[in-house]
Amino acid sequence: MSAEEERRLARVALTWLAEPGTRAVHHLVERHGPVETLDLLLDGGSPAGWLHTTVAARSAAGDARAVAAEALERADRLGARLVTPDDEEWPAQVASLAALRLPDVSRRVDGETAPPLCFWVRGSWPLGEALDRSVAVVGARAATGYGQHVATELGYGLAERDWTVVSGGAFGIDAAAHRGALTAGGLTVAVLACGLDRPYPMGNAALFDRIAETGLLVSEWPPGAEPLRPRFLIRNRVIAAGTRGTVVVEASARSGATQTARRAIHSNRVAMVVPGPVTSAMSVGAHEFLREHSKARLVTGVAHVLEEVGRIGADLAPLARGPQRATDALDDEARSLLEALPRRGAMGVDRLSARAGVDLRTALRKLSLLEELSMVVRRDDGYALAPPAKPKRAAAETPAST
Repeated sequence: MSAEEERRLARVALTWLAEPGTRAVHHLVERHGPVETLDLLLDGGSPAGWLHTTVAARSAAGDARAVAAEALERADRLGARLVTPDDEEWPAQVASLAALRLPDVSRRVDGETAPPLCFWVRGSWPLGEALDRSVAVVGARAATGYGQHVATELGYGLAERDWTVVSGGAFGIDAAAHRGALTAGGLTVAVLACGLDRPYPMGNAALFDRIAETGLLVSEWPPGAEPLRPRFLIRNRVIAAGTRGTVVVEASARSGATQTARRAIHSNRVAMVVPGPVTSAMSVGAHEFLREHSKARLVTGVAHVLEEVGRIGADLAPLARGPQRATDALDDEARSLLEALPRRGAMGVDRLSARAGVDLRTALRKLSLLEELSMVVRRDDGYALAPPAKPKRAAAETPAST
């Protein structure tokens, strides 16, 4: 076995011995490399008490190197590959997880947020290239029709503009975002919390196959790994740090989607929230996140998202405007004269200028302008509002020749 193969095997073994994101393991690998770190842990040299217990328990279930070798063979049969920091396609942005520190941490899963040791990938796109211009769209599993519509539109619009749509492959918002991107013929990435050979939920198996054909399935866990509950939070840090921003479409009061957005904010990424009805339980968590995090941004569509994650000055969303009116281009004097005219009948220039607060000379000049614009008409007894234009009738059809 070459030195490179030994390092790759060691990274897989370390991910099996301790859950991804374990800071003590990350620090050891940074200091000693994966092979020496694996030897150290297997010899009982863990610096943390709980980690020592975990490694001992896992080691009792099998030989770490043998498990890693079997995982590599299993992945090869699956058509998947292992990606490590030594590979060109490694996404460099996940290194920012080394500095991720969540405030008010009470659970170990919220403290163990170190960068990944490796990824398992299924799909032909280079992982780093796929995530370079990417946005995460996440939300409730029990999504409403409104939420699924918005997520589909976001997925479609982002993919149409050559942005990768990243999500977790779950029911509801995740699946809608993936499908929107696929419908647009764009690139989408599903980051899983289990082995690539047992995607969760199984009801989305056909969707996962479609994603693998044109995009990527990604996981930190080796083939065969089960989707245990804590692994979804561990996975969420990768979605947050691997993308330029995270959009929460719908989220209940205790939603993993807001945890992803929280990790995005503390990874110096953009966290965005789509507002929902205040009466919807599926938007309670999203609205509370907006209230609690001043850095979070409210977005209502693709244009707003691109303004937050795109190039400065190049992806500005257009200002929301009502329908344009003919009077929008008028100056103050012309608009005052127009407003001063009676709804019915005409009014003399002297009286009209006084009513509008405009001097007589200016009134005559502005009324001529309004007449040219077909907004007023001149009569013998003064000026009146022009009658509304009648809609044009369609030309009568000529009878067909016989």
